[in-house]
Amino acid sequence: MTGAGSGIGRGFAHALAQAGARVAVVDVSAQAAETVANEITEAGAEAIALTADVTSTDQVQKMVDTIIDHWGGLTIGVNNAGIAGWFDSETMPEAEWRKIMAVNLDGVFYCAQAEGRVMLEAGYGKIVNTASMSAHIANTPQNQAAYNTSKAGVLHLTRSLAAEWAPRGVRVNSISPGYTKTALVEQFINEPIGAEKFPHWMERTPMGKMAEVSDLVGALVYLASEASDFMTGQDMIIDGGYCVW
Repeated sequence: MTGAGSGIGRGFAHALAQAGARVAVVDVSAQAAETVANEITEAGAEAIALTADVTSTDQVQKMVDTIIDHWGGLTIGVNNAGIAGWFDSETMPEAEWRKIMAVNLDGVFYCAQAEGRVMLEAGYGKIVNTASMSAHIANTPQNQAAYNTSKAGVLHLTRSLAAEWAPRGVRVNSISPGYTKTALVEQFINEPIGAEKFPHWMERTPMGKMAEVSDLVGALVYLASEASDFMTGQDMIIDGGYCVW
């Protein structure tokens, strides 16, 4: 589980642990990973903390190797690490474009590739990628072409891997959250730029509120379990109706 040190990833890690999974809590921050892993073990489940930068194939492979060494196998891979950024397209620096693509798209592929090698050899596995409702729409009023594009790439990567690996027992699906109440988002909407955008987001959301992280975890547990064994290449949008407009 990458990006598991905070926000949605933290909620996902706890949900899988509560459902009976052994969880590798992976984050670029060692302290954040340790904190969440300790929360899980204190609750009576099994977890380890790992540090990895998903834009490095060497670190991703080391992450998977460590999990295999520790538990002897890998059945579920949740590729959740991601970053966002608002930039006017005509002035967006190349370095910012590359950073968003490297984490959000390259990182998902590198993780799925390393996880897939193990699962394909075993003949079974579940990979769940975190996309976004912004993969489906040109999300406004903020300017975020790079983020939208990276998440749209995650959708098609998910479908492509699903089609390629389905005959060999590996299912690949994705979850597309809408605006979700995490500590980082709540901090942001209390700042002037976020406070300006928030009413627009809620006006566009038929349910009139942001998601709680708990609203997302049921989809993850389903996609990670045997209940979804005949499902692959699909995306579950959980956005309070935002994309129905």
